[in-house]
Amino acid sequence: MAETCDNHDVVVIGAGFAGLYALHKLRGLGYDVHAVEAGSGVGGTWYWNRYPGARCDVDSIDYCYLFSPELHAEWTWTERYAGQPEILRYAEHVAERFDLLPLITFDTRVTGADFDSSTDRWTVRTDRGDEIRCRFLITAVGCLSAVRTPSLPGLDRFAGRIAHTGRWPRDGVDFTGARAGVVGTGSSGIQLIPRIAESADHLTVFQRTPHYSVPARNRPLSGRELRSAQQSYADAVQQALSTSGGYYMPPPDRSALADPPDARSARYERKWASGGMEILSTYNDLLLDPVANDTLAEFVRDKIRQIVTDPETAAALQPTSYPIGTKRICLDTDYYATYNRLDVTLVDLRVTPIEQVVETGVVTAGRLHELDVLVFATGYDAITGPLTGLGLRGTDGRALAEHWADGPQTLLGVAVAGFPNLFTITGPGSPSVLTNVIRSIEQHVDWIADCLEYLRVRGATRIEAETQAQEEWTAQVTYFADFTLYPRADSWYLGANIEGKPRQFMPYVAGLHTFRRACDEVAGAGYRGFRLG
Repeated sequence: MAETCDNHDVVVIGAGFAGLYALHKLRGLGYDVHAVEAGSGVGGTWYWNRYPGARCDVDSIDYCYLFSPELHAEWTWTERYAGQPEILRYAEHVAERFDLLPLITFDTRVTGADFDSSTDRWTVRTDRGDEIRCRFLITAVGCLSAVRTPSLPGLDRFAGRIAHTGRWPRDGVDFTGARAGVVGTGSSGIQLIPRIAESADHLTVFQRTPHYSVPARNRPLSGRELRSAQQSYADAVQQALSTSGGYYMPPPDRSALADPPDARSARYERKWASGGMEILSTYNDLLLDPVANDTLAEFVRDKIRQIVTDPETAAALQPTSYPIGTKRICLDTDYYATYNRLDVTLVDLRVTPIEQVVETGVVTAGRLHELDVLVFATGYDAITGPLTGLGLRGTDGRALAEHWADGPQTLLGVAVAGFPNLFTITGPGSPSVLTNVIRSIEQHVDWIADCLEYLRVRGATRIEAETQAQEEWTAQVTYFADFTLYPRADSWYLGANIEGKPRQFMPYVAGLHTFRRACDEVAGAGYRGFRLG
């Protein structure tokens, strides 16, 4: 028999970084708030992505909450780019420190939710048979949580072990002495492949599209760096409010075409040597001008040619079909050098596509690659997939997936017309994945909390995005994207990795600082673009 809980003001779906902060913030304002989490613990992305080599691509001293100066002061990161185990420990520490665990129901997946206009309440259903009623529903499901596994002929016949990087087994996968195969060379694959090669008897990498990757140059953090991070808390808060990505990166002051080739190469070399994504900020037009962009793209391609000794393999690893940075650039440790190993084989699926999977391996162009373990590093139905998979139905009885059949439309990435009292943290139309996402999360949660307070003071029980305002915001998101090179890549930003998914650039590219101002203007005008009731 279903358990019905009528006493929640707010239900949060997900207990990753967004869900944890939403619980803390709203409970502190006196709301009865509860979260439903599919996993057995907190952490979201960092709970599920346990594959060897999983690591953040934002500096750890920035990839953390800023809502609590005490929390910031007491946590010490060990590496420049924290690995999955350390980030998960941080999430668990936050949940325990702020006593959030009693507010979360684990091992429970939301299967549907309906809005009742007669009561202005949502009824949330779960796979345990529960029905949970709430005034406000907040999704904190992340942008990269709906895993994608390609439909390969014969996959069900494979006799070996199958794993996906986005749902890595908690007991791990032992590659010692195994014949391993990895499908996919995006960020997860690039992190995982060198680690598998260390222990496998042989590794076969199946690559469809090569990605640009630059060295992470990961290292232990020095005492001086840690002291500086602790002492600059106020500066970090200010940077979160005033910068495009939510953290400080020296703004470039010139075009890539303003420097002669030798000087330009020298600047790229310095960035390559220091590691990290800052190479994309060497010049101010790398994501705006295709000619400028190609100077960096060719620099990275030349690095691949220098590192990979086999010319044919090096050529296959070089991206040529899209501008650098228009798919999320990857950070690696010895990724390209891994292909110099005699026990690593690259299969270029553009030349020899997968024909079928058989009991003993994968067949490409008539050749059998014998495998004991097959790993999919094939990414996600990004940004919209986690939301459309929840079974949300609005006032017209239609599912969110139907509303977004021609592409997602939101107001500020946080609300959807026809779905009153629903808030989507880092939804389509927000900066989300183009920023330090924890800064976007904190901005979203703070804005939602202020909105609920505004409603409570006025005795309002309902808020809904207006259709015209939603259309105008979605058009603005597209307008800004079209000024850049982003739409020139078949990326998951556009939904291009999912067959049949409408092509629409989903993140807001004008920066978190610009987005924040837009959100504040809406709130300051009495939530212009929303209907309150």
